[in-house]
Amino acid sequence: MNWLNKLERKCGHLAIPNLIVWLIGAYSLGFILYKTSPAILDVMTLSPYHILHGQIWRLLTWVFVPSTTSLFSLLIMALLYYQLGTALERTWGTFRFNVYIFSGMLFTVIGAFILYGIMYMIYGGVMPVMQYIGYGFSTNFINLSIFLAFAMTYPDMQILLMFFIPIKMKWMGIVYGILVFVEFIEGSWATKIAIVMSLLNFIIFFFSTRDVKRYAPREVKRRQKFKAQMREPAGYANGAHHKCAVCGRTELDDPTLEFRFCSKCEGNYEYCQDHLFTHQHMRRS
Repeated sequence: MNWLNKLERKCGHLAIPNLIVWLIGAYSLGFILYKTSPAILDVMTLSPYHILHGQIWRLLTWVFVPSTTSLFSLLIMALLYYQLGTALERTWGTFRFNVYIFSGMLFTVIGAFILYGIMYMIYGGVMPVMQYIGYGFSTNFINLSIFLAFAMTYPDMQILLMFFIPIKMKWMGIVYGILVFVEFIEGSWATKIAIVMSLLNFIIFFFSTRDVKRYAPREVKRRQKFKAQMREPAGYANGAHHKCAVCGRTELDDPTLEFRFCSKCEGNYEYCQDHLFTHQHMRRS
């Protein structure tokens, strides 16, 4: 992702720290507005029809529309996504986390307008139909993209499902992925577009971080050869099992030494911790 590295060097200072806190604050404010004046949400939803007729604020205010009307659910969601969001920001960095969240929002808006264009060609701009296009686009799938990204970043981390059932994040991610896939298959075209566009940031992130080279036949053969070399017994003087190819020290000289094989050297070469990253790679001429 060289383009993202270049973009971070130029625009990294514009990133918003603790972005997840601002998102939770937006959800909370929208929840308060819903409880005090429910009708106001009608002018905040993501509606391309109304945006094209001058209500530009809807491009932003749809983020405030609460994804739940239960105070208890809101508190649980806020606590969960605060932990997930802060962990991802610490791991990826503020700028990359900002790009991930804002790209998800941008794709959601684009998806709403794509659906509007499709429906316009089908119904010819019939007002009762066109006014409600986009209402199904919400922050639900944005939140899901955060969850899936966390599950992919920390697959072996355990959480307590229903506060007492330990389960790894990767299994939770798989379950959520299956549920979304079923919803995609069974849903209408509006649902399909909403799911794809809202999760497009995760899809791009997933495929951009896959190391496809590791599945090349040459790379597979190299790994198999390296594993075979690792299994070969090594016998040295005085019964030592490990010996550095640079300094010649064994575990008998210093029990605290750690030894590793170098995957870039051609042959059965082992190095101590002091020379693992500083040695010259051995090549067969």
